[in-house]
Amino acid sequence: MKVIICGAGQVGWQIARQLAGERNDVTVVDSNPQLIARISDTLEVRGLVGYASYPDVLDRAGARDADMLIAATHSDEVNMVACQVAHSVFNVPRRIARIRAQSYLDPAYADLYRRDQLPIDVVISPELEVAEAALQRIAAPSSFDTESFFGGKAQLLGIAISEDCAVLNTPLRQLSDLFPTLGTIIVGVRRKDRLFAPEAEDQLFPGDQVYAFTDTKDVDRTLEVFGKVVAPQERIVILGGGAVGLTVARKLEAGAHRVRVRIIERDRQKAETAADMLQRTIVLNGDGLDAELMREAGVDKADAIVAVTDDDKTNLLACVRGKAEGAKLAIALINDPTMAQLMPALNIDAYINPRATTVSSILRHIRHGRVRALYSIGDSEAEIIEAQVLSTSPLAGNTIREIEFPEGVLVGGILRGGRYIKPDSKTRLEEGDVIAIFALTPDIPQVERLLQVSIDFF
Repeated sequence: MKVIICGAGQVGWQIARQLAGERNDVTVVDSNPQLIARISDTLEVRGLVGYASYPDVLDRAGARDADMLIAATHSDEVNMVACQVAHSVFNVPRRIARIRAQSYLDPAYADLYRRDQLPIDVVISPELEVAEAALQRIAAPSSFDTESFFGGKAQLLGIAISEDCAVLNTPLRQLSDLFPTLGTIIVGVRRKDRLFAPEAEDQLFPGDQVYAFTDTKDVDRTLEVFGKVVAPQERIVILGGGAVGLTVARKLEAGAHRVRVRIIERDRQKAETAADMLQRTIVLNGDGLDAELMREAGVDKADAIVAVTDDDKTNLLACVRGKAEGAKLAIALINDPTMAQLMPALNIDAYINPRATTVSSILRHIRHGRVRALYSIGDSEAEIIEAQVLSTSPLAGNTIREIEFPEGVLVGGILRGGRYIKPDSKTRLEEGDVIAIFALTPDIPQVERLLQVSIDFF
């Protein structure tokens, strides 16, 4: 497949790395020569310096025979015009745009994206994606990462293993014997910065981070098995009243459970806007790192502090101070994934990586065939791929034991006839099954071949 990526920033670089690693023909366009030099030196892609919305630049990028254009520059308007030019001038079949401004995303203006108006097939909003990720972290407070699958019937949980874990030094194969009714499988383990798919004889040790795929009904029990206390979230303090913080507060207000929310926002205009748009949330204007203001917000009694400003250091320090003041849980938005390594030392419970969230959302829309959902883990080290088993796939009719999966691949769960199934080596996959597969990034092309989804990208 021939893909043009507009924007060589963090998201563009990550998408380019992913697609180039799968042997696609990738060209990256950016007006910054330094970014193009970096991406050309580090990845097997073609780099082109120029403005992504200019027809002559897209022509030189190969738009006349491109299969897809992904517009992920820092300018909404450039992304929108690039998609328009790609459609009107070059008839590029598929166009995806990252758009941040909430005004463009207002449902009242949905007609804007009709094919005869502004031909964008998929609009990705990082702020909305990040807000959803924050809400999922709040819903599963004892996990550092979480994502829903199978239409909400299954959940991926990232769990940090501590000394309180009841299954330390226990081979993973024994978990089924100890908890026969628990619909949970450990699909990934991170140990000393190395992520791997565990085998049946592997054990868990303090300091490990595990990724557990589980039936949604078993989320609380799974967390308890791994030594985590499950408690309802009733008081939330949000640092940052921008698009992310405002969206989180609005959805918490609309939720079935009556959650008390308070927002701290430094910018007075943003604080006033948030106060006008929210019904029950108290908005405080001031420095979120100020101890007195935190106490006024009730952080000492908060079940969670969620720091979602646009500054990583502010978010980390706010979480540290919030935990010191008495908050039970701290969640930080972190743009730089290397900062996540500081979490254990800083006693921060969970983080949200906007880049990984946006990359996951874009990849979800460009994966082949019957892939229904996708989630990128860590710094794109692995993916959870939710896909349907086709009749032509080598998977159909075979047991998991009989399928030649790569070592870095595990089947986490199966949805059959609307019912969740915890798989084991003897489980036979059937045509029409929906399966969730954990795959390390180097193994993804082989997984796609097994799924037989490389025939059609659209």
